[in-house]
Amino acid sequence: MTKKDKNPKGGLTQAGRNKYNRATGSNLKAPVGRAPKTPEEMRRQGSFLVRMGSAAGPLKDEKGRKTRLKLSLEAWNHYGDKASAVSKGRRLLERYQNKKKKK
Repeated sequence: MTKKDKNPKGGLTQAGRNKYNRATGSNLKAPVGRAPKTPEEMRRQGSFLVRMGSAAGPLKDEKGRKTRLKLSLEAWNHYGDKASAVSKGRRLLERYQNKKKKK
């Protein structure tokens, strides 16, 4: 990925997602940057928060600037620490499972 493919606010730009999708045959979507409204958004946001909250690495660099990890968590509407990201993600996944069972 080149610098123009990375969003300075975290995650990838649309051009970066398109480039990744073409290269890998994936269907990478934009972050859910608000409270999830649909079960699919709950599942996507919950999975992301658990995965990134469990990722190795600091949220700030040695100069106190936000790392790409912190920026990506913020792009997915999470402004706390990594432990709270995992906790929030698990709650969202549990809500998703409960909605899925009701159908």
